[in-house]
Amino acid sequence: MSSAATPAPAGPPPFRPIPDLIREHAQQQPERLALRHGTARMTWGELGAQVDRVAARLQAHGLQPRQSIALCGANSIPYVVLFLGALRAGLAVAPLPAGATADQLAGMVRDSGAGVLFVDDSVPPLAVDLPRIRIDLEQGDESLPGWLGAATGTPHPVQIAPQWPFNIIYSSGTTGTPKGIVQPHQMRWAHVARGENYGYGPHAVAMVATSLCSNTTLVSVFPCLAKGGMLVLTQGRFDPAAWLALAQEARATHAMLVPVQYQRLMALPDFDCFDLSSFHMKFCTSAPFAAQLKADILARWPGGLVEYYGMTEGGGTCVLEAHGFPDKLATVGRPSEGHDIRVIDEAGRELPAGAIGEVVGRSGAMMTAYNNQPAKTREAEWYDPQGQRFIRTGDVGRFDQDGFLTLMDRRKDMVISGGFNIYPSDLEAVLRQHAGVADVAVVGVPSPAWGETPVAFVVPATEAPAADALRAWANERLGKTQRLADLRYLPELPRSDIGKVLKRQLRDGYRPN
Repeated sequence: MSSAATPAPAGPPPFRPIPDLIREHAQQQPERLALRHGTARMTWGELGAQVDRVAARLQAHGLQPRQSIALCGANSIPYVVLFLGALRAGLAVAPLPAGATADQLAGMVRDSGAGVLFVDDSVPPLAVDLPRIRIDLEQGDESLPGWLGAATGTPHPVQIAPQWPFNIIYSSGTTGTPKGIVQPHQMRWAHVARGENYGYGPHAVAMVATSLCSNTTLVSVFPCLAKGGMLVLTQGRFDPAAWLALAQEARATHAMLVPVQYQRLMALPDFDCFDLSSFHMKFCTSAPFAAQLKADILARWPGGLVEYYGMTEGGGTCVLEAHGFPDKLATVGRPSEGHDIRVIDEAGRELPAGAIGEVVGRSGAMMTAYNNQPAKTREAEWYDPQGQRFIRTGDVGRFDQDGFLTLMDRRKDMVISGGFNIYPSDLEAVLRQHAGVADVAVVGVPSPAWGETPVAFVVPATEAPAADALRAWANERLGKTQRLADLRYLPELPRSDIGKVLKRQLRDGYRPN
């Protein structure tokens, strides 16, 4: 057996469709709050009734189980109701990124096969031929209330199977055409089962500060709802001080945040003035999470800290319970129970612990396929000698002797200079040691002499040296083959909606002096 593989001594609890659990909570605790957004509130009883109403209307519209709807807009209570209503009708949901271009969005809608498109005023007109219902309008034929009309609140019962599509999550499109990742109900149920260990229940209060179109967000949203907790949706752009004030007032118990959000929160001068003693567990995923930042959170923020490493496509997940392993903060943890994570070489051969290679994973939480893209699906798969299907991550990493995974970088971000492999994360870690560096990303750019060469893009702290001086400081601490060819200051790094640095933008926009 692979030294990195984790046996599965016991499977997850028996599958339960999440819409069935939502109905049960609505019946058992109708007066308890389920959703909160600004001044708006919705109880579990109200949520259950509205979810049934949406499901009935979608069925009356003619949509059949395993078909889909598309959702695009800012986080809101109606957004959550529509998502759950579609699931109740046995439909899949395609939650689309509002930051995509009109052409990209139209392509996603067509690819998803959606029968109805729900949007708010942030979404431009799209070249698609299907009903477009406005989430944010209170009246009119194209408004959500107008579309619902006098719909009955008793949808036809649907028996949801584990492999039915739950949602279609579209990749960011920063490295090409967005791909629709089809996640089945079984995959979402696996996330709920995993959340059993982290205190979700009727008294949980989970903060939602990232877009509901993102798997990062949904990984924490559905475990909370499935256990009868309350979601607190934040408004507008992420404001660290406002977020902390809301978490304090709401007595938040859980939060999923991305690394750049944690960074901004911990940098607030008055962070320690907020009462965060209600927190039970905090989560992080989606981007590299610096060990020193994890340590700062553990020291100053009550409650546990869990980092998830995995892909929207699913496969294997590693979990680092940072509060339990303070000596492993530079890793992303060990494979979750029942998850098989391995490292392979360029030829697809499995490597032993300590060797560096591409990370692949297998579990009960795996995508079905890339929607309508069988060739892309095959590219994402690896099969072991026994014929078991794994998902390729595109990440380069290695396991230590304790079974903890350390990530080096994305394969596509690795710099090959003069025949040597250079991992940008190593260079970024050195630069972060300088007090003048607030944020940093290193990319490889074309070089006539070396093929590629590393360039750093730095967000300077209040007092930072000249760029050339900082580059010289870093190069004194780097190996000869790692040295930076250039260093540029930027006011901020380009990031996706969930905080991933858009390295392709940096690479494509670089021009040597």
